[in-house]
Amino acid sequence: MALMYGKEKDAGYEIDNVSHPGFCSFFNKLPPKSPETGTIRLFDRGDYYSVHGPDALYVATHVYHTNTVIKYLGPGGRGGLPSVTLSATSAKTFLREALTARQLKVQIWVPEAGQGKRATKFRLDKEASPGNLQDVEEMLFGNADIVSAPVVMAIKVASTPAAPGAPANARTKTVGIAFADTSIRELGVAEYVDNDSFSNTETLIIQLAVKEAIVPTGTQSGTTERDIELKKLRDVLERCNVVITERKPSEFTSRSIQDDLVRLLNPSFIPSSSNGVDTASAISQLSLPVAPSSLAALITYLSLLSDPTNHSAFTIRTHDLTQFMRLDASALRALNLTEAPGNIGSAKNTTLLGLLNKCKTAQGSRLLANWLKQPLVNLHEIRKRQNLVDVFVQDPNSRRSLQDEQLKLLPDMHRICKRFQKSVASLEDVVRVYQAVLKLEGLISNLENVDTSEEYKTLVDETYLTKFKEYETSLSKYADMVQDTLDLDELENHNFVVKPEYDEELQALAERIQETRDALDEEHRRVAGELDLDLDKKLHLENSPVHGYCFRMSKNDLKKISKDTKTYPELGTLKSGVFFTTRKLKTLSTQFSETTAEYKKKQSKLVGEIVAIAATYTPILELWNTVIAHLDVIISFAHVAVNAPEPYIKPEVLEKGSGSLTLKDARHPCLEVQDDISFIPNDVEMIKDDSEFQIITGPNMGGKSTYIRQVGVIALMAQTGSFVPCSEARLPIFDSVLCRVGAGDSQLRGVSTFMAEMLETASILRSASKDSLIIIDELGRGTSTYDGFGLAWAISEHIASQIHAFCMFATHFHELTTLEQQISHVKNLHVVAHVSAADDDGSKRKDMTLLYKVESGVCDQSFGIHVAELANFPENVVKLAKQKADELEDFNADHDMDLDPEAVEEGTKLVEQLLNTWAGRTSVQDGEDVVMFDDADDSGDPGAQLAELKKCFEQFQPQLEDNAWVKQVLSTLA
Repeated sequence: MALMYGKEKDAGYEIDNVSHPGFCSFFNKLPPKSPETGTIRLFDRGDYYSVHGPDALYVATHVYHTNTVIKYLGPGGRGGLPSVTLSATSAKTFLREALTARQLKVQIWVPEAGQGKRATKFRLDKEASPGNLQDVEEMLFGNADIVSAPVVMAIKVASTPAAPGAPANARTKTVGIAFADTSIRELGVAEYVDNDSFSNTETLIIQLAVKEAIVPTGTQSGTTERDIELKKLRDVLERCNVVITERKPSEFTSRSIQDDLVRLLNPSFIPSSSNGVDTASAISQLSLPVAPSSLAALITYLSLLSDPTNHSAFTIRTHDLTQFMRLDASALRALNLTEAPGNIGSAKNTTLLGLLNKCKTAQGSRLLANWLKQPLVNLHEIRKRQNLVDVFVQDPNSRRSLQDEQLKLLPDMHRICKRFQKSVASLEDVVRVYQAVLKLEGLISNLENVDTSEEYKTLVDETYLTKFKEYETSLSKYADMVQDTLDLDELENHNFVVKPEYDEELQALAERIQETRDALDEEHRRVAGELDLDLDKKLHLENSPVHGYCFRMSKNDLKKISKDTKTYPELGTLKSGVFFTTRKLKTLSTQFSETTAEYKKKQSKLVGEIVAIAATYTPILELWNTVIAHLDVIISFAHVAVNAPEPYIKPEVLEKGSGSLTLKDARHPCLEVQDDISFIPNDVEMIKDDSEFQIITGPNMGGKSTYIRQVGVIALMAQTGSFVPCSEARLPIFDSVLCRVGAGDSQLRGVSTFMAEMLETASILRSASKDSLIIIDELGRGTSTYDGFGLAWAISEHIASQIHAFCMFATHFHELTTLEQQISHVKNLHVVAHVSAADDDGSKRKDMTLLYKVESGVCDQSFGIHVAELANFPENVVKLAKQKADELEDFNADHDMDLDPEAVEEGTKLVEQLLNTWAGRTSVQDGEDVVMFDDADDSGDPGAQLAELKKCFEQFQPQLEDNAWVKQVLSTLA
């Protein structure tokens, strides 16, 4: 999505000319940025920001969409330093977009001490990256909810030498991962054995939605084994759109990690010995061989220890890859799970996340994004989620009430808790939590009155009601505290203030202020009477920011005080009138100002105490926030299921390894909601050992891709706990959904379409199991027809005969359909298209109608030329294409007869006998050697050899003419 800031005048700020030479010199001495880092440097100039050099060109292109905003600093006109300015608001909008959508890093530089608007020297003040938003979180996201969590991870790869007797290259690759989500102060580790394609690492990146990866730097040569591994790892990270940050290998050492963790972790996460002494060595995550080194590098990179608010605040967990369905980066694209980077904000229904996200809270949206990347493999948990969705599908009144009257009004409690933890919260945050607490009663009441079965009521009670009631009891004291301390009447005016009566000293100050106000009013009335001026019409009492409380009258009435300047000294004259005061008014103004300042100081101290008390409720608010998010996602699933063009149904999910997948009237959830589309559903049936591998042929645009992808989407939705777009659905739990669809070039990485396709396929072959769902679309198009078909056949045969996974393979290689004859559980399907006949006189051409229905069998023809006609190709091009296609079809018809294998074998033996007979008659024995006639003195006549061959052929002719394969071979030689 293009950044739209609307007005080019944002770039109209002028950098002081006096500072140009000094700043240009300073800028040119800055360390160069690595071309791989994608870092934008902004310079804070007070009320606006500036960018320079290549960054200025980037901003001009992507923000203003014109180069006219570029100014050139220094001598030489356009040879100077390119510069663009941004208003503070536009700069923050751009930075948010750069970090979240464009996957860039940012640096914010501020003037060095003592330098003002003409600053020529700057220092680095803040740095941020997609996975590390700590420095800029309040600045850029203070009033905005972060929909996706900024997860950053560090990776270390350790290789174990091959076992004795094993091949030299059979080394075990152990990957140690550490990850952090600083927004919720969570650390995590994972350790596992991986293959050369880093398939497990790719899965972990998808499951955790990693934004940035810390990797050790390699050598310049890039030829060592370690560097080759890092290159493969980088390819995976780039394929997953993860920002790569290099750090020195020396940072990946676990020497001090134990002490660091003790300082960072919440005490409840540090095991204690029987005598109460902390035993950090008992932290289970530190017992892993490799992951602690990654954890040390991550803590150093994020500078977690430098922020005192992080101490004793973090949690830690171990992530198990096998807890969730495995997804690869290609599956993310093929199933349209989320927006592609840089494409944020496109039509909501084009992705599964956009379609299912009817959440009313930011925390719900974040949890939904996690669920879609972490589909469950635990049948009990899947059915539990489905049953909760069923509750709100059956009870629309409770669903609507909870969405519109409760959830819609709840704030992102996690964001507020983070402000409490960082000691930057205000009374407004305290009030927002208070208003949310008041909604708890309505939440509980709605859930208690849900209209459903007793079994489901018990589930709702366990999942939500019991917890909400506990939170209500605990938070009732919070509500009492707010009611006792804050002036709730002032909230209507958006004033967040402490009640004066809350504190005796504050009350006394409030009374003094009121007394002063009364005295000011009395002085106002007295002076109006003395000067014979109408109160508030001719004589105004105003609180001027310059003079404090003073009187104002019009210039026409100036004569009233001009004769007595000692009693009514003038303070100034403006267009609005003449300002003057009196001795008493001046005293009262000073008294009011001093008392008000004292009141604010006292109130500020009390506000700090109130906020500190509110911050003690952070743990329970975080727990409440988690349950709210869960409820929001479940209700969102129910909302989507009911409001789809055709209502979704509750799928029957079976144990892993169960024998069949059956979908009736299956639809693609994103496509069916698009405007002007009348989606045609199809049935899907895949039975283990009978039709587990399906080859789908048919015309372009006929619906092959949609058909196979919708199966993957439905499987993922079912294991997430959602209802699915079918009229009936039974499917097993899949341990992974692996896809190979539409790979594109990556010229910057030197990876062609075909190479990307092969890398993805290699990853599938290494990581798939019998419980996987594999989706392959048009494999082998990036190379020659023969090579492509050969690869497609070999890969298909391997999956079908060796892996035995459920697989849907869409292809234009019609020859691949013969695999059905060799492997019993391979079945052919085709997309139906109707082609009308052309008139003999050529007045009417063939027309193709795509029916979007999938039926058994093989597609009997290709439709590429028909599609070209639909695309309005020039008539002569289409005619030539048809001519060449007919020639090839005739040639292949002569060569591709459907022959019985026994006939081929019999014919081969006949030809072999004929040639052996001929060879025996045209050679003589000379001791141990065979000498051909043409080497003998009297038998070198080729004509004699040919005559002998004819005799042999006549001898075998009856048998040869009865063999179909021989007849085909002879026809090609004719």
